[in-house]
Amino acid sequence: MKACVIYGPGDLRVEDRDLPSVGDHDVKIRVRAGGICGSDLHYLIQGRNGDFVIREPLVPGHEFAGEVTEIGAAVTAFQPGDRVTVHPGRSCGHCRPCREGRPNLCQQMFQMGSASRLPHMHGAFCEFVAVDESQCHKVSDDLDFTIAAFAEPLSVALYAAQRAGNLMGQRVLITGAGPIGQLMALAAKRGGAVNVTMTDIQDPCLARAAKIGADQTINTATEAGALEQMAKDIGGFDVAFEVSGATSALNDAIGAVHPGATIVQVGTLPPGPQPILGNRIMGKELDVRGMHRFGNVFPDAVACLDRRQIDVSPILTAVVPMAKAVEAFKMAGDRAHHLKVVIAF
Repeated sequence: MKACVIYGPGDLRVEDRDLPSVGDHDVKIRVRAGGICGSDLHYLIQGRNGDFVIREPLVPGHEFAGEVTEIGAAVTAFQPGDRVTVHPGRSCGHCRPCREGRPNLCQQMFQMGSASRLPHMHGAFCEFVAVDESQCHKVSDDLDFTIAAFAEPLSVALYAAQRAGNLMGQRVLITGAGPIGQLMALAAKRGGAVNVTMTDIQDPCLARAAKIGADQTINTATEAGALEQMAKDIGGFDVAFEVSGATSALNDAIGAVHPGATIVQVGTLPPGPQPILGNRIMGKELDVRGMHRFGNVFPDAVACLDRRQIDVSPILTAVVPMAKAVEAFKMAGDRAHHLKVVIAF
């Protein structure tokens, strides 16, 4: 089968790989659509995603949907022909986080398309994958595979909203208007936020954010002082989601929320120590909460897409065939023109 493989910074190849074997509890899936995530871009451009460094060739991709082609002898919930989207993580079920109901913090997590362990855990940018039955979620026959592939990134946004607590009637700040930032706006609105303000340094991203429902947008590169003035006018934001992964944006959020507010760090910050305004966190008694991947919200994300409760289609800006995967990654990195780019298989 054909597979996309990252060998190092700037080195993406489409090459032949063996078909996956199918164990008793496995489901073999013909991948139909896979979304390019920011982490995939980091692996290709920088050879790393945060603290996770590529040390051997890696098949990326963890946002995907496809069609079941084969099932293991012990599989009972799926049949060939079923359309599914897939939870890319498989937790051990035995470590302390798993026992406490926090499988996203599993100490032995198998996460598709990740270099966090060695050997690396290959992802879904290939024609076929085999995954455990428990990772699969059925979708309706009329749900496009390109939309079903949004289940994973939408889960990130829904989980971030969950980490923030009750958003009903809250004024929300989202720093970073990329794909996850856009989904974060949709998740915040679903949670009852009365007002959503988004910041970025790219006007096209902010224009798209306005179209999906952001109440205000601010270009922090060209509108100096605008965020600070707005925060002053409203008495500070109630909740902030830092989605860009930029240290400066986190500091903006620290300054823009009111005392006692909550900040959720969604974006992956650069590796190593960062210059954070720690004393302002202390002085304003802020709750700064991390989040890693997503908890138990994947079925909720699938339901939101399958029942058309959240419309992610404005975020999908291109569908590119696998043969042009290198071009697809270039497009995904062009934030002036694209948000979510999906590879079709």
